Amino acid sequence: MSNPKQVPPYPVLPPRELKATLRQIDRVRALCTTMPEATERLSHGEPTWFVRKRVFTMFSNNHHGDGRVAIVVPFDPGLQPLLIQSEPAKYYYPPYVGVNGWLGILLNRVSERDLREHILEAWRRVAPKKLLQTFDAS
Repeated sequence: MSNPKQVPPYPVLPPRELKATLRQIDRVRALCTTMPEATERLSHGEPTWFVRKRVFTMFSNNHHGDGRVAIVVPFDPGLQPLLIQSEPAKYYYPPYVGVNGWLGILLNRVSERDLREHILEAWRRVAPKKLLQTFDAS
């Protein structure tokens, strides 16, 4: 039974913002689903892409009211702070997973080419070795 005083997990977006967010989800989905064995399912209430059981891209829509429409991807922990410092308008340190080297990427600030490269590298970082070998051989 539903509690009538329960607050929805996300604020209801005005139609214009909702359309923009849905366009960004479609943009990310189009790139993620080209990766071998990629699957999509909700995780923590957001679209998330997996290769087998490992996450390679998480969508982040105004996470805890931060105002960001972004993706979060596994990244080289040694390069993460350098990239964030060099382009803070595009990249950020995501809560919870940033400590493990993950990178937040603002979707309204990243080019299609860069987004594709980040998603590919994230997929490569978590894909099983045999799948990577098959992918590299093709």
